[in-house]
Amino acid sequence: MIHSLFLINASGDIFLEKHWKSVVSRSVCDYFFEAQERATEPENVPPVIPTPHHYLINVLRHRIYFVAVIQSEVPPLFVIEFLHRVVDTFQDYFGVCTEAAIKDNVVVVYELLEEMLDNGFPLATESNILKELIKPPTILRTMVNTITGSTNVGEQLPTGQLSVVPWRRTGVKYTNNEAYFDVVEEIDVIIDKSGSTITAEIQGVIDACVKLTGMPDLTLSFMVGFVFLNQKYL
Repeated sequence: MIHSLFLINASGDIFLEKHWKSVVSRSVCDYFFEAQERATEPENVPPVIPTPHHYLINVLRHRIYFVAVIQSEVPPLFVIEFLHRVVDTFQDYFGVCTEAAIKDNVVVVYELLEEMLDNGFPLATESNILKELIKPPTILRTMVNTITGSTNVGEQLPTGQLSVVPWRRTGVKYTNNEAYFDVVEEIDVIIDKSGSTITAEIQGVIDACVKLTGMPDLTLSFMVGFVFLNQKYL
């Protein structure tokens, strides 16, 4: 499915590339650079760019373009979701997903990409599985690997690899079974000088921290209430 992946910075330089099935020349990115020049803003580059022999599917995250090269028709959202998962994985491993962080951990980056795609098809994209396959980089581990010539790749198959729920490790146990929820609400209101509401919008996010042993069934019920206030703001 995905033949190659190119990482391009804001200056238009390709600073990392990874090929799976066959090596694709960097010249294929010229079509992307042409679309980038025509775009009025960096985020306005078309996500899907057709070329005579390939399709270029890209996402922009943290001022870096992640450009995937496709040689056959595939659902674009499938590739876009995978590219976002790559970015989230880098951010989870390195703390930030920047050009400097990727260059400083280039060995781990290639190890992750090799495990996340098998011959161009997504294989392991869950953080729990990847961290059992490839240990997150630390200063001590980096020094040991440099001296001994070893890698961060684990020698055993992750416990969650064969699980029906790949995002959760098998045999999880907690001393106390508990669940915490934090509801965060934001209200955006525009009011004119007379005190009348022009527009109003409410956005909410529910952050959850759940520590439950095994795979129990958890049923949650939410009751939403609306309160209308008729008042003027000074």
